[in-house]
Amino acid sequence: MQPELSSTPVTVVKNPGRERFEIFTAEDPVEFAGFLGYRVIDDETLELQHTIISEGFSRRGFARTLVTTVLDQIRDEGGRIVPTCSYVQDYLKRFPQYADLVTQA
Repeated sequence: MQPELSSTPVTVVKNPGRERFEIFTAEDPVEFAGFLGYRVIDDETLELQHTIISEGFSRRGFARTLVTTVLDQIRDEGGRIVPTCSYVQDYLKRFPQYADLVTQA
């Protein structure tokens, strides 16, 4: 089963200075919709700590889109995750095809 993504076009950007992946709407006006905070454990591993979606964007698939995009990017880069975020943990239960990214810290 593939995750159903937001019907709103979005852009996901890694912001290393704030240790988070940020999601924005991709249409004019561009709006900040939320973020997935992380902590760098080592060169290959990120601890995914918390997913926060702004109230005006909740229940519209933005969190699922953000997490899916981040996990796909981490996989493409050969990375691993330690999921301490409860949303990411629940996501991994629903979409076990990402379980191979999980490592023990």
